[in-house]
Amino acid sequence: MDSQDWDNRYAGPDLVWGAGPNRFVVEQIGGRPPGRAIDLATGEGRNAIWLASQGWQVTGVDFSAVGLARAEKLATDRGVTVDWVTADLREYQPPPGGFDLVLLAYLQLPEPVLKPVLGRAAAALAPGGTLLFIGHDVDNLTRGVGGPQDPDMLHSAEQVAAALGGLEITTAGQRTRPVPGPDGDRTAIDTLVLATRPA
Repeated sequence: MDSQDWDNRYAGPDLVWGAGPNRFVVEQIGGRPPGRAIDLATGEGRNAIWLASQGWQVTGVDFSAVGLARAEKLATDRGVTVDWVTADLREYQPPPGGFDLVLLAYLQLPEPVLKPVLGRAAAALAPGGTLLFIGHDVDNLTRGVGGPQDPDMLHSAEQVAAALGGLEITTAGQRTRPVPGPDGDRTAIDTLVLATRPA
């Protein structure tokens, strides 16, 4: 999907992903001392806004102007400030060494496209900084629910970790989460990778 596709998706009356932060972002980042954070592929900004509410100085980047306009309104309603940047992550270069936290949540790109994005994301970490990647896992296609149905757009923890040169991988594996449906909850399978730049 290109930026126009996402603009169209975000133009509906309701938030696509809801207003609350992703459960794994809260689980992995909650309680950490705040610093400078960048949320790459921020969408409607739910994770960036939550980070700002926790005291982080946050930059949110996405190529959907409609999604970012919705994010800005939500941030204003919540009384927090985020620096919103309209940019395509396939080309965007975050400031090297500029952030204590780099977040990539559900950025589903083919591996040849994702790999350089991950390299630039890793380079954006300051010494001692943390990178958190969450995405739909390749096993979700056959054993889970939701997410892209194209295997080229799905990830594995090993694939993501291998693209994070220069970082220490502290967590790399699958996580499950319930997805409500008309017949009860089903289970989605995600990739989660947590990495740090040595101090």
